[in-house]
Amino acid sequence: MIRTVTEVGRMTGGALSECIFCQIATSSTSTTLLHSDDKVVAFQDINPSAFRHYLVIPKQHIPTVKNLQRSSDDFSLVSHMLDVGKSLLDRDAPQSKHYRFGFHQPPFNSVDHLHLHCFALPYTPSWRFMKYLSLGPLGGFIEVEKLLERIKPPIIHPSSM
Repeated sequence: MIRTVTEVGRMTGGALSECIFCQIATSSTSTTLLHSDDKVVAFQDINPSAFRHYLVIPKQHIPTVKNLQRSSDDFSLVSHMLDVGKSLLDRDAPQSKHYRFGFHQPPFNSVDHLHLHCFALPYTPSWRFMKYLSLGPLGGFIEVEKLLERIKPPIIHPSSM
């Protein structure tokens, strides 16, 4: 069976066993999970850039933010990822005054599996903030709120039906 790039990019874990995040999502590694539900898992970043630095990933393999569509499913998934990240930081770093949430965009992403960076600041060391700068039209890091605006499904008015 021939599959399109989109179909392959949205397959679940077992089919993409070479993806480290798919392996983590299916508990095929020793990574300690901070959260797991039917849609996402969360864990500490292996090379933290902040006081607390967690990653929230979908269990479904979605390569990058470029694979997200303006749809209620994708909007709901990213919103859920954000809710999980916020609840973990609220629990583990309540004293932090600043949180930050976002995604690297290609070609600046390190793993081709969608992952939300969740930070309780400050960055450690402080120069690490440079990895998480927006580069405008070149990509770089995109804040989760900006991505949610981009993928928010269009409102369909009853009069246009």
